[in-house]
Amino acid sequence: MPFLHGFRRIIFEYQPLVDEILQCLGLQDPERQEMLESPSYMPNDERQLPLLKELLERETQSPFYQEGVSYALLKVAELGLARAAETLLSSGADVIFEDPVTYYTALHIAVLRNQPDMVELLVQHGADINRRDRIHESSPLDLASEEPERLPCLQRLLELGADINAADKHGKTALLHALASSDGVQIHNTENIRLLLEGGADVKATTKDGDTVFTFVIFLLGETVSGDEEEAKMINHFCFQVTRLLMAHGADPSECPSYESLTHLCLKSFRLHFPLLRFLLESGASYNCSLHGPSCWSGFEIIFEGLCSHVSESEDDSFSIDLLQKAEMVLELMAASAPTVKLPSNFEINPSSCRFHREKIKALFSSLKQLEHSPPSLKHLCRVYLRKLLRPWPVDVKIKVLPLPDRLKRYLLIDQSSSSEESI
Repeated sequence: MPFLHGFRRIIFEYQPLVDEILQCLGLQDPERQEMLESPSYMPNDERQLPLLKELLERETQSPFYQEGVSYALLKVAELGLARAAETLLSSGADVIFEDPVTYYTALHIAVLRNQPDMVELLVQHGADINRRDRIHESSPLDLASEEPERLPCLQRLLELGADINAADKHGKTALLHALASSDGVQIHNTENIRLLLEGGADVKATTKDGDTVFTFVIFLLGETVSGDEEEAKMINHFCFQVTRLLMAHGADPSECPSYESLTHLCLKSFRLHFPLLRFLLESGASYNCSLHGPSCWSGFEIIFEGLCSHVSESEDDSFSIDLLQKAEMVLELMAASAPTVKLPSNFEINPSSCRFHREKIKALFSSLKQLEHSPPSLKHLCRVYLRKLLRPWPVDVKIKVLPLPDRLKRYLLIDQSSSSEESI
């Protein structure tokens, strides 16, 4: 078993040399033989270098010399001691030596400890910038993408030529690692994601399990349903920022399958995710399946299904009133996004389950059908054209400064009560 064999070799064979090297650098307590891992502890390796060189020259012929200096390299890489690392490398340390427990190389460890200068030094000395560890198959770029504190290392790796779209054994790229590692509350990888996208990360990357860039956004939005209100607000804000970045770089939130479509999710829960849905529609996301059209799934059908099944029995219920208002706004946003309305063939509704708001729902459906079968008016075409011309989001801010009569601005705005990011 290589795991146990390697571990025993550290303890019984080259650990004494490692201890001497670290002691030369002031990294070890001789009494306790323990590594001083405090982040505030940073020895001055300049004063210790002559002692280190003298030790290495003396021990060159020892049986496990290369293993000892290579393992010591892992420790100095962790602390970012560049001069000590250079000395070890010039004295025979193997830059691709793996920790016998984690199987990380010095480059992996430097990334984990956010040591960008050490990262560059190791790459300049021949470290494979795209090397994957043998347990998780994580590359240095994958590890750098997973924590916001590692942004400096992420940037340095990209500058040094790391393969931005390389995938692990599961098909997960660095961008997917950054998304999967974000929880929207404690870990916000927004800047890591931005840097990867600006560097050319593929927004269409898909894992072997079918996960896309929006899979992780959809998962986080699901966490807001019954969670803490303050945390839900933070997650919603994070999801909005990430979605905005992804769409700016060409990601399509309306592709099928429907369970991987962010637009589909927001339509299904339009009351809960109304601000994000509004952003999607105003940013040009299709309200139907973007691959197969309304025959696959249709935003209009989803909204009416939600209305018929969720409108409560009480006519005065604030939930029902809010639901109807938001549904009406979503329907108008969808209608205003294209010259003609595209409905599924034979699309009908069944409002019989709605006790009090049946007529309102029927009136909404009737006006929609009329819009589908009537030639688009000049007024409607102008609204569609102007709103498209004013993209990207936020459209409402741009409409308000146009030199137009207030009445026309109100028509273009659709809903004046919702503005920019205030509700997100």
